[in-house]
Amino acid sequence: MKINFLKVVFFVLCSLNVIVAQNKIDKINLTYGEEITDDKGKIVKIIGEANSKIYSLVLKGKSDYFLKIFDSKAMKQIANNQIVLPEIKEKDVEFEEAVLINDKLYFIGSVYHRKEKKFTLIGVPVTDKGVLSDNFITLFESQVANKSDRGGFYFRNSPDNKMLLVMHTSLFEKEDAMKYEIKFFDEMLTSTFFTESKVSYDDNKKDYQFTISDFDVNYKDDIFLVVNEGYRDKKNKEKVEKFEVHIFKKDNGYKKNVVTIDLKDKEIINCKMLATNKNTLKLTGFYSSVRENGKANKELKGVYNATINLANDVTESIKFNEFDYATKVKLLGERRAKKGKDVKPLYNIHTIIEKNDGGLIVISEYQMIYVGQKQGIGPLGIQPITYTMNEMIVTSLKADGTLEWSNVVAKEQSATVTVASFNLFGVGGSGSFNVAVGLSIPLAVMGKGPEYLSAIPIYRNGQLNILFNDNVKNKGITDIEEIKALGNYNNAVPTLFVFDDKGNISRKDPEEVIKNELVLRPGVYNRKTENEYIIYASRKSVDKIGRMILLD
Repeated sequence: MKINFLKVVFFVLCSLNVIVAQNKIDKINLTYGEEITDDKGKIVKIIGEANSKIYSLVLKGKSDYFLKIFDSKAMKQIANNQIVLPEIKEKDVEFEEAVLINDKLYFIGSVYHRKEKKFTLIGVPVTDKGVLSDNFITLFESQVANKSDRGGFYFRNSPDNKMLLVMHTSLFEKEDAMKYEIKFFDEMLTSTFFTESKVSYDDNKKDYQFTISDFDVNYKDDIFLVVNEGYRDKKNKEKVEKFEVHIFKKDNGYKKNVVTIDLKDKEIINCKMLATNKNTLKLTGFYSSVRENGKANKELKGVYNATINLANDVTESIKFNEFDYATKVKLLGERRAKKGKDVKPLYNIHTIIEKNDGGLIVISEYQMIYVGQKQGIGPLGIQPITYTMNEMIVTSLKADGTLEWSNVVAKEQSATVTVASFNLFGVGGSGSFNVAVGLSIPLAVMGKGPEYLSAIPIYRNGQLNILFNDNVKNKGITDIEEIKALGNYNNAVPTLFVFDDKGNISRKDPEEVIKNELVLRPGVYNRKTENEYIIYASRKSVDKIGRMILLD
């Protein structure tokens, strides 16, 4: 992405006759539409753009969702409709997701039927004016063990946004198995592919972990799922890890093929999967070292990468890359780095980017949730939750999975929200068994502060840029030891970290800070093209949507 970055300029929207002042950074244009004047909550998701309209999901209160529609050209609101999903057998349907499939809009909801032990998922068509259909389409009727183990649904759009991939997972403890069901839907929500399988586990093993780690779909409409299983072989004093990659290729009639990757003396901390444009499948994440007795140290040793060639479904390479000394100094301090200490397991993978050369950029972020003591009794009780999203580890891997360079984005951000109850990121499973593909900030707390945190990675013409909100006092600072916390996010300013081809960072800040300027919400955006993003920004009660255009 050869961009020498950013200039947030002011911009005249001719169709609105409005001039919008902006904090200026090199080579980015931010333009906004009219102020959103009604009080129907905050935008928690920009669903997408189609039919000359921008569709967004709004949450008001605890669970009242609305569809706000904006004119694409003027970016002004033209409709605002509450989302009321139909009842099924006199049961309320719980909102799950809003999706655009080949420019057709759907709301998706679920309901659990206790007597039948079925978990149902439905799709409701929505017109381009925001009117819900009176009819719904049944997507899943999943047989489950019980309500507590009913699992959850997970969603992926195909790369061309013409298809929707949905997976349901649930636990069958009495059978020592976890079931997954995968369906692939076209724009009419007609299923073009379905598979289900029960994957068995053996929880009698020491330090046992079983995870459905990720699933994906590529540009050929091939479908993938990866399962990770790990345990300690006490007799042989070994740590055993195994990946099972389930591959369903369209050209092969979606016949299932399983690729197994066996590892020893490494513990896999997490795994994310990326189906690349070069017809490969990449598995990547953090790993931990293992002691002589086979016990894992649990801390992060570095980043691994496994590459499967999809032409023949052969695993071409498995590489383990330790964090280098310079990166450890930034994360741990010089004293601990010299002692050979490893990194605390507090980093989650934020984004994986396919580079032009076939390698990857893996961006991981320090993420922690602190749940305060609940106050009050019963349904009137409230609980404070603090979301912390600090520094980001950026790791660039070559096409063969070996380390090219790494660096650290220095930032310190947090936001506290108050909720009636707490559900940690919607992760499925319990104990040693979980589903790790749904990690995100719950919609219920978006619009209350966490959406100001984190960052927007931008990769264009071979160059990486990371845009985020920061304290104005950090202007010019890239040293993690010197940065100040974000503080009040209403007073944040945008900043950009630009990476060259060796991973060196240059920082771009506003030339002159404009007071009372809109503040970008990096947790709510929609990437339209390589150089265009639909964004959302606020300042106290003022909300606007806009566009971020990257200039050459």
